[in-house]
Amino acid sequence: MVEEQLKPRGIHDERVLAAMAKVPREEFVPENLRAQSYSDNALPIGHDQTISQPFIVAFMTEQLHPKATDGVLEIGTGSGYQAAVLAELVKDVYTIEIIEPLAKEASARLARLDYKNAHVRIGNGYQGWPEVAPFDSIIVTCAPDKVPQPLTQQLKEGGRMIIPVGSGIDQQLFLLEKKEGQMAERAILPVRFVPMAGEAAKK
Repeated sequence: MVEEQLKPRGIHDERVLAAMAKVPREEFVPENLRAQSYSDNALPIGHDQTISQPFIVAFMTEQLHPKATDGVLEIGTGSGYQAAVLAELVKDVYTIEIIEPLAKEASARLARLDYKNAHVRIGNGYQGWPEVAPFDSIIVTCAPDKVPQPLTQQLKEGGRMIIPVGSGIDQQLFLLEKKEGQMAERAILPVRFVPMAGEAAKK
């Protein structure tokens, strides 16, 4: 996966590549799909949700410039794979999942794999996690129509957020950086993520 999918497509951060090589992706994939764990595509995990393809996980992680001292917020825990990759790289990962069964399964899975620094909450990610904010970086793995204001408020000065924005097949991955209290944003990749549920779906 690392040699055939990630390095040839421009993933260069050695820490990110090491984390991708270390985390057992098959643990985060349904048993009947485990033979496809390391294939270059997203896979269904139930509840109309997916585990992102390895390249997208690595690409989004690398864009955050993760440091060992960071606290990171993830919106959309899913099976917990992205949280596990981040947990290899940063001090603490706070991850929110709106679908209760997925959140409970991910929490148990992360605990079983000894990711003590990955903290799972069941809830609406649109509002972020204000009790433990601000965050060095924020990663969103489901697509709202626009960037949720609460998340921009919970990002530290100098922090980075990576988020897919748009509906249906018309989505762009945006990188946002907070500079002097303002959000500088740029589109960096066309993507396709599941839509953000909960509050974002009502807006």
